[in-house]
Amino acid sequence: MERGTIEVSETKADNTKIEKPVLSTPLEDGFRMPGEYEPHRGCVMVWPTRPGSWPYGAKEAQRTFMEIACAIAKSETVWMLAAPEQVEEVCTAIKEYCQRHNLNLSIQLRAMAQHGTMAQHGTMAQHGTMAQHGTMAQHRTMTAESRTPDCLDTDARDAETRGMSQFSDIYILPVETDDAWARDIGPTCVINDAGEVRGIDWQFNAWGGEVDGLYAHWEKDNQAAASICRALNLDCYDAQQFVLEGGAIHSDGEGTVLVTSACLLSAGRNPRMFKNQIEDTLKQYLGAEKIIWLPRGIWQDETNEHVDNVCAFVQPGEVVLAWSDDPNDPQWALSNASLRVLKNETDAKGRKFVVHKLLIPAKPVCITEKELAGFVFEEGEDTREAGERLAASYVNFYISNGAVIVPQFGDVNDAQALELLAKLFPAREIVPVYARPIIVGGGNIHCITQQIPRGRDDISSAVLTKWYE
Repeated sequence: MERGTIEVSETKADNTKIEKPVLSTPLEDGFRMPGEYEPHRGCVMVWPTRPGSWPYGAKEAQRTFMEIACAIAKSETVWMLAAPEQVEEVCTAIKEYCQRHNLNLSIQLRAMAQHGTMAQHGTMAQHGTMAQHGTMAQHRTMTAESRTPDCLDTDARDAETRGMSQFSDIYILPVETDDAWARDIGPTCVINDAGEVRGIDWQFNAWGGEVDGLYAHWEKDNQAAASICRALNLDCYDAQQFVLEGGAIHSDGEGTVLVTSACLLSAGRNPRMFKNQIEDTLKQYLGAEKIIWLPRGIWQDETNEHVDNVCAFVQPGEVVLAWSDDPNDPQWALSNASLRVLKNETDAKGRKFVVHKLLIPAKPVCITEKELAGFVFEEGEDTREAGERLAASYVNFYISNGAVIVPQFGDVNDAQALELLAKLFPAREIVPVYARPIIVGGGNIHCITQQIPRGRDDISSAVLTKWYE
């Protein structure tokens, strides 16, 4: 198996960082992918704007993203990515949303140098990108301007003037992307026993590249994970030799990872690799001992059936599985095939799986004529049709430090999903969110969020600076 390169930072006396390549994998370095229910430092999201994903200027999607971000921010930091020219607009929109809903959250802009990291006292070091074999471009240092964006809180502005760090619930990160699926374009994070957190930068090719990718240009999306790691001062393994999305894997934190064969063996991912090679790569990068291959995901899931939409750990040895009781529904056969695998498998610790069936919406969620009229598709982008069934599933929830954010569809099964998840997560608040504005884009709450684990040195603070080109 080809090993990736990790960008490891060392700190010099002046607090700037130097980077050096280390040819290793997370497993060799003693790292593992934690479960989503383990403590978080925060959550990454991306402001939605793509006309081919979000109809009518993305206004409904943006309101729903803000609702989700604010629910998450009650118990962990949220970093919202936005194009540099949109950061003040996004900052203002979220702050106004919080004011309308009487939410006591602080909204701030956290800027970073392009290809750089945040340094102390408003100084940003611009680091060159690391090439595949460890060649590093020239460094240069830039000092922040004193101006703080007008959308920021007065206390935050005062803190910057004093050169102090200021706690914030939601940061706006000026990072440009092609779309808003943070789960798939953000870094997958791993942690070791000492509490050190590192990211993994997989290759992203829009869920299938030239074979069956959903849009023709994904270069900005593919750069997002590395940019996020730099912004959050995370060392990052370069796994660009392997195509994978965050929604294609689900970890229990104790050595077991769920995947679907439909996705990982699809022709548009890693066609030159055999199944055993793909499994070995996952074990090496996720610190996993056992990969559970479920055959299928949710019917007509355009990601080639990501596992995070059909099955998720709620604790080690225990999962929820998207389910249909109707033998005439196409999901019935798919879910039953996955159930057979789970019943006949054990996890990495030898435990039999406890499976909780989580019904999908009773009425299929489909694109309407009105919604279709609001999309603007670019050349080479996958299009939609009126009446097209969407991959709606209650399994696509996000586990924050203090809550479980659960999609709702205006369906008779909405309440049943909330009731089951309340029993499975008794220590967390269950937060329902009407998620149709997200599912029309092709995913759901878990797809637009990516957790960053809490490490030993993590604090929820940052120096406020201005974006530099």
